[in-house]
Amino acid sequence: MSNILNIARTELKRIFLSPLAWAVLAVVQFIMGFVFINLLVDYANNAGMQPDDSIGVSDYVAGSLYGFATILLLLVMPLMTMRLFAEERKGNTLVLLTSAPVSITEVVLGKFLGLLGFVLAVVLLMAAMPLALHWSTNLDWGRVAAGLLGLFLMMMAFGAAGLFVSSLTREPTIAAVGSFGLLLVVWLLNILAYNDSIPFREVFNYLSLIGHYDSLRRGIFNSADIVYYLLFSGLFLWLTVQRLDMERN
Repeated sequence: MSNILNIARTELKRIFLSPLAWAVLAVVQFIMGFVFINLLVDYANNAGMQPDDSIGVSDYVAGSLYGFATILLLLVMPLMTMRLFAEERKGNTLVLLTSAPVSITEVVLGKFLGLLGFVLAVVLLMAAMPLALHWSTNLDWGRVAAGLLGLFLMMMAFGAAGLFVSSLTREPTIAAVGSFGLLLVVWLLNILAYNDSIPFREVFNYLSLIGHYDSLRRGIFNSADIVYYLLFSGLFLWLTVQRLDMERN
């Protein structure tokens, strides 16, 4: 466990020493801030005219904000994962990393936990915007918390898939494009669920990333959604370990 934490600490430090991480945080916050202000103005002009409607701000503002965030993060997360192993391989340091007195599993989990540190920073910054309304309106804390949890789990799944794709190549750019393509395909699987001529529609709907997040964003806490994201992340972490173990042997 100490090896995993040491690798995670090193990876997190490496992420935040990179200008890319700060640029991503700045751009994401700027775009989300713009969307947040527009949602507030729209709510004030339409839904917020009646006093009783103040409770609906949690769904109208926070729910819509987190819904838009998933689209933005689908573009951003491949940029953060593309360097995790691809850059190590390109710089010929992956051999040193895999030959160190630690297991491949510890290396993968350490890098993944370091990435989750960045994910947590993004989620906390996203939480600050709706929570700023606490002093002026009534927030549904359960709905806000469920949305933030869903956002964290979604980014965790993005990170695990991106980590795997990064282990397949030595070019960070290819890793970013490949991660985006993979995530987009899994994201859009629920489209097949609306086609009556396709068999196993329920299976495709369940495998879709966005379907499970929509429930959490609406404040519906279902353990099946949590298990889905944990299994999805676990699968790609396992695939990453297998890929690097083949290279080590």
